[in-house]
Amino acid sequence: MPLSRRALLGTTGAAALFAALPANAQARPLPRALRNTIRQIPLQGAVNVRDLGGYATYDGGRVRHGLAYRGDHLAKLTDADLVTLAGLGLGTVVDLRIPLEVSYDGADRLPAGAVPIARPITDNGLFGRLTAAIGSRDPVRQEEMLGGGRAAAFMTEVYRTFVTDAANRAAFAQTLRDLADRRRGPLLLHCTSGKDRTGWTGYLLLNLVGVPASAARADYLASNTIRAAYDAKVREGLKQGGYMQNPDLIVPLQEVRDAYLDSALDQVRVSYGSLFRYVSVGLGLEFRDVLALRERLVLDA
Repeated sequence: MPLSRRALLGTTGAAALFAALPANAQARPLPRALRNTIRQIPLQGAVNVRDLGGYATYDGGRVRHGLAYRGDHLAKLTDADLVTLAGLGLGTVVDLRIPLEVSYDGADRLPAGAVPIARPITDNGLFGRLTAAIGSRDPVRQEEMLGGGRAAAFMTEVYRTFVTDAANRAAFAQTLRDLADRRRGPLLLHCTSGKDRTGWTGYLLLNLVGVPASAARADYLASNTIRAAYDAKVREGLKQGGYMQNPDLIVPLQEVRDAYLDSALDQVRVSYGSLFRYVSVGLGLEFRDVLALRERLVLDA
């Protein structure tokens, strides 16, 4: 059985461990190639909030700073964090978490003026699988659920649903339209860890506005560096708390990997033939939608 809500939210539960960790403790520096591009937003209650601006496009333009942000969940923000976010002038915050995740972690804390939008994208049971494995405290069951490459294989299936699931496609499409809408002001999109559903959306956005695929992939993979210290603390706490003898079993669930992104792109080719057809047919975005994204988010040379 998965961990009960009471256990997850209680002071001795696994969720209390997650909540107690300082999100920005011992942050690992970004690779040199990304230090001058990725602009992280320093927060105490979230670790993976950053500006999607700064990337160069194929034709010499550059993605504007201050309009599109990506992040992890905002339920644990401090009052000081709210002041920091208020300084961004956010108009819209799109929450891609499913209701189960919100019930465990809590609703976002937002600065005044930021309009919240709940737009759940399924995690294909990832959150439930993780809490069931941890809550069992049974190393044999945990190995059966997550070992032998099973956790990584599960993640590749999660990514395939970004392409195959109609409701997911509709949510991604509307989020991209919102990013193109000048009336919404600066927009922050996030899920729980800010790496998978958020990472796929960021990858699509950067590709659509003309950022080379290699740079969009680097932005996606940067979550590993940004989250590394925090995720290691989580694993350490799970072991010390008696939840897992081998917490490294959850590493594939904590990380982003080239293989995960490639599984979504492989599914794009199988289902649509190209990323362009996935966007135009699968997401239903028209040329004017993509043009609006470009016009709003890219500063031409």
